[in-house]
Amino acid sequence: MYIAMIIIFVIGYAAIALEHPLKIDKSASALLTGVLVWTALVIGGDAILGAKGIQDITHHIDHEILHHLSEIGSILFFLLGAMTIVELIDAHEGFRVVTDRIKTTDRVKLMWILTILTFFFSAALDNLTTSIVMAAVLKKLIKDKKDLWFFAGMIIIAANAGGAWSPIGDVTTIMLWIGGQLTAGNVIVEVFLPSLAALLAPLIFVSFTYRGNIERPEEEFQRTHEPIPNWERNLVFFLGVSMLLFVPIFKTVTHLPPFMGILLGLGVLWLVTEILHRTKNKHHYHHLTVVGTLREVDVPSVLFFLGILLAVAGLQTAGHLEQLATALDNTFDGNIYIVNMLIGILSAIVDNVPLVAGAMGMYDFSTYPVDDTFWELLAYCA
Repeated sequence: MYIAMIIIFVIGYAAIALEHPLKIDKSASALLTGVLVWTALVIGGDAILGAKGIQDITHHIDHEILHHLSEIGSILFFLLGAMTIVELIDAHEGFRVVTDRIKTTDRVKLMWILTILTFFFSAALDNLTTSIVMAAVLKKLIKDKKDLWFFAGMIIIAANAGGAWSPIGDVTTIMLWIGGQLTAGNVIVEVFLPSLAALLAPLIFVSFTYRGNIERPEEEFQRTHEPIPNWERNLVFFLGVSMLLFVPIFKTVTHLPPFMGILLGLGVLWLVTEILHRTKNKHHYHHLTVVGTLREVDVPSVLFFLGILLAVAGLQTAGHLEQLATALDNTFDGNIYIVNMLIGILSAIVDNVPLVAGAMGMYDFSTYPVDDTFWELLAYCA
């Protein structure tokens, strides 16, 4: 069963990577993989864990699952809270606070404005949400498809670079922060400049090769809901972003886990929006409430993280990750730069969440302590 666990994980991983050709949502593959890995661990518990009898196996597995669920739950609750706040801002058209001020049609100027905005947006939001929001902005600013795709490529680079240096940005940096591998202040100080360099290098290059003006699309006036007053839009935007930025401060002051801070922020924003809309027609303003917004939250992605993290936890419990860490150290003589470079290259092909989760399980704090260069490189590369 020890080998069977690896086979199950590899097959599940392949199904996730081939999500589009197979036409099977990666969340389904991840959940099945997570449960089947633990099932194999239970069946082969006597040999894998050295347990004696079904009661001993069950007791050991229950203890391990509860231990891992506390860590996994912290990540999932944080993501769910953050995604809800972002969706609520978007429902109130809050991002127009920034985008309505963009007037230029010069390619280079627009490229710099949008990528720098994306870089800092993705530090407060996650890079996937930032990419989606900025893609919607691009459609309002650019008509030509070739220009649209080129700008979209630069937006993706900026979002990935911006999310790496923030403890509340990219999901992998969030995982390392919540897991205790990195502290908020350290990851900002140490990873900010490399992340900025990762954006500026291609940005400066295209500034000399991609000149001219873009053509704006014709404005469309199609509304499915009542217009939102500017003061409401501004209030929800600034309060929502403030609540996201408040989370690291809350953790530092109270020493409570980050998901408590994000739930506090969501609770405050929920209360404010309920007060804002309590006298309005529910039919017209239901989509502006947290209850209405929750329908737009990407729950399948949350379940995907749950499945993957469960699978990795199963492999960690069985000892696979410890063996892999030893093999990597022996092969590359403990060179953290080569190991992280390989993880970075792999993350361009396959999902970075299981890669980072695997690395977190492979190395404990006795090998690489909190804020070690290894964890900083992992946040930057993956």
